[in-house]
Amino acid sequence: MGGLRVHSVLVTGANRGIGLGFVQHLLGLPNPPEWVFAACRDPKGKQAQELQNLASKHPNLVIVPLEVTKPASIKAAAASVGERLKDSGLNLLINNAGMLVYKTLDTETQEDMAQVYATNTIGPLLLGQEFLPLLKKAAQGSPGSGLSCSKAAIINISSTGGSITEVQMWKEAQCVSYCCSKAALNMLTKCQSLGYREHGILCAAFHPGWVITDMGGTIENKTRVTVDVSVRGMLKVMSSLSEKDTGTFVDWEGKVLPW
Repeated sequence: MGGLRVHSVLVTGANRGIGLGFVQHLLGLPNPPEWVFAACRDPKGKQAQELQNLASKHPNLVIVPLEVTKPASIKAAAASVGERLKDSGLNLLINNAGMLVYKTLDTETQEDMAQVYATNTIGPLLLGQEFLPLLKKAAQGSPGSGLSCSKAAIINISSTGGSITEVQMWKEAQCVSYCCSKAALNMLTKCQSLGYREHGILCAAFHPGWVITDMGGTIENKTRVTVDVSVRGMLKVMSSLSEKDTGTFVDWEGKVLPW
């Protein structure tokens, strides 16, 4: 994990679960980022208390208000981050914010489908668009022609629930809107990798494992992993990603997954 060296990183959905785990681990790296931007909907709310406590101890941690379903909020977040970074650009954007609705094929609704897509798929698209100038600036300021997470990268936190080959969540809960949104996020990642490669930006989708979080539910299963194990693994994999890995779908252990 010590191999990941970034000047700046932004994590969405950073107030709890995997997002908070990313922030904690990034701050604890042997060479922590000069800037860690932790984005969440309500930075002053009760659910962000742990984040607030971390910010009081780490001057390099900045909490950024962000509602990923609102374009104006995304624009404001990009402007705020840009002001802090000045000429250095943003090295790493981790699109982690997500939502899951437990609905079956028979009970899924238009409203739930639209809301889940807005958060899980459209949000990462708009964030990539809005933060592109800062990512390009970081890539231009980094030596070498290859791609890496230390240079400039977009990491989309996806799920094997979005794997059309595996359809892993079907037996447990179906969660149709979630699975469809993650399949779409995987396609978005591939499109971003093709569109942003020329700018020196690596793009990849990650399955974090079936992580024990509020969103992941309470089902007991021997395959479940802790936030600590998942995040530690993903950061280790991120540190090893290169040009050959852009546009891929991998898990927290680095295993390439089927679309």
